[in-house]
Amino acid sequence: MLFGEMHARTPISTPLNEWLIEALAHSGLSQTALAERLDARVPKKIDRSIINKMTLGKRVISAEEMLLISEITGFALPSGKPDQPSISIAGQVGAGAKVPVFDAYEKGDGPQVECPPGLSPHGIVAVEVVGDSMEPVYSAGDLLFYTRDTHDGVPEEAIGHRCVCEDEAGMGWVKQVKRGSEPGLFNLVSLNPGADNMHDVRLKWAARVRLHWPAELVRKVS
Repeated sequence: MLFGEMHARTPISTPLNEWLIEALAHSGLSQTALAERLDARVPKKIDRSIINKMTLGKRVISAEEMLLISEITGFALPSGKPDQPSISIAGQVGAGAKVPVFDAYEKGDGPQVECPPGLSPHGIVAVEVVGDSMEPVYSAGDLLFYTRDTHDGVPEEAIGHRCVCEDEAGMGWVKQVKRGSEPGLFNLVSLNPGADNMHDVRLKWAARVRLHWPAELVRKVS
């Protein structure tokens, strides 16, 4: 079902657990049925007990889970609150040299977007995807949220994962980071299977992508 065909938005004051209860009522699905459909589309195990905890407010509903629940039930995502916390966009990432260094703004001075549900705004920044070089994983206009350590370098937790990173030339990339042929060098694996990988690259820093937020869900703060 398309987003435009969904039920009218829930009130902006609706807590997420109440939103889930309303979504279940709107769809006629049981907690078990929703758990089965959600479990088939997420990497982590979802069963009825987890859905029950969500409805009781005892378990956080992640942004990805909210999007899927909205699609499964046909019930619109809740509107943001007037005091919704915001996150800064640090810049843009895309097809190599076509995109400049992405730390284009002074800290905190970039465009602001509403913080996605289930994500803490503290210490988080985002970059906007430009072009189609990361299809089918990420699309133009999508936001990637990450936590950047105050120190440069590539932390151990980044190895083997999709990361926002900057090379020695000051170019921003979103790649899977793997160890290179010697310490200090890294192989950058492209998300697009048709694109070339980069080998033995020196990086200023790398930060693991914490959340991917599709363009249609982004709400910019004026």
